[in-house]
Amino acid sequence: MSEIDKRNRLSEEPFTYQITKKGMVMIYYAGKQIKIIKDREAERLITKIKEVEDDNIKIQLLLAKITGNFKRGNEKLGKS
Repeated sequence: MSEIDKRNRLSEEPFTYQITKKGMVMIYYAGKQIKIIKDREAERLITKIKEVEDDNIKIQLLLAKITGNFKRGNEKLGKS
């Protein structure tokens, strides 16, 4: 088991991304947009994603790291 993903959350692939024509990267978590990466940071992320495009877990890890600590567990759930 990896020390980085002890609870094995990244294997569920919660993050997705979309690269726009302008070179921006839009990152989604569970279908909701959480971050937009632009300019040089986006170029670096796209390069890193292309390097590991065959390994979904590594892509998930890259996306998790770039989003930072956005989810702390105290978010309120919306009405279903």
